[in-house]
Amino acid sequence: MPEHGVQDAEFTVLKDADAVARDVADRLMERALAAKGPLSVALSGGSTPKKFYGLMAGKDYADRFPWERVHFFYGDDRFVPHDDPDSNAGMADRLLFSKIDIPAANIHPMPDSGDAEDAARAYERNLKEYYEADTLDPGRPLFDIVLLGLGENGHTASLFPRQPVLHERERWVATCVPDDAPHTRLTLTYPAIASSREVWFLVTGQGKQQVLERVRAGDPAEPASHIVSEGRITFLADSAAAGESRT
Repeated sequence: MPEHGVQDAEFTVLKDADAVARDVADRLMERALAAKGPLSVALSGGSTPKKFYGLMAGKDYADRFPWERVHFFYGDDRFVPHDDPDSNAGMADRLLFSKIDIPAANIHPMPDSGDAEDAARAYERNLKEYYEADTLDPGRPLFDIVLLGLGENGHTASLFPRQPVLHERERWVATCVPDDAPHTRLTLTYPAIASSREVWFLVTGQGKQQVLERVRAGDPAEPASHIVSEGRITFLADSAAAGESRT
C-alpha cells in the first residue's frame, strides 16, 4: 500500500487542550464501537493524553467503551519503574486502567527493568506475538491507531534528534538515549509506526507552534517529519499550537 506522510495529513484545529482530549476520546470511541474485531492502539505520554485518560475513565466513556475488544500498547516510554512519575505506562494505569474493567491481557506496557536493549527486544517479541508474524505485511497494519505527541525539538514518540534510532529500518522497537532529555527510552521505530491505519498527532500549546509548522511542511531536520502511515495521518491541534487566536 502507498504510504501517507505529514505533508498530506489532515489538520484539525480545536479550541484548547481539553477540546483536543475530548476529540481524541470521541474518535477512539467511534472506532472501537465500529470495529468488527480486536482494535490495537499505541498510546502516548504527555499532558494532553493525561487529559484524555481522565476522560476515558469517566462515565461518559468508560461505561460504553468496549474495553474487552481493544488492546493498548505504547508508542514509547522512559525506561523507569512504572511507579515513577515519568512513566507513561504508570500514568495510564493511575488515571485510566486502574479505574475500569479491562482484561489484564489487553494492556501491554513496555518492560521497565533489566537491560534496556533486552527490554526493547522483549517488547518487539510481544508485538510480533500479537501480530502473529515476524515481518510487517503491507496492507495488514500492526496498529489500528497510533497516538503521537510532538516535542519542541521535533521529536515524536522517543525518536529524538541526532540519535541512531532515526536510522533504524528493521527493528520494531529500539532504545534511545536523548542528548537533550533525561532517561533512556524505549520507542517504536519508524517502520512500526508506519504499519498503522491511522496516526493521530496531539499538539497543544503556543510553544509547539513553530515546530508544528516545520513538521507539516516536511522539514527533514525534524524527526516527526519522517512519520508515515499506510493509512491516514491527522494533526489534532489546539488554537495556540495552530497559531490561531480564539476567544
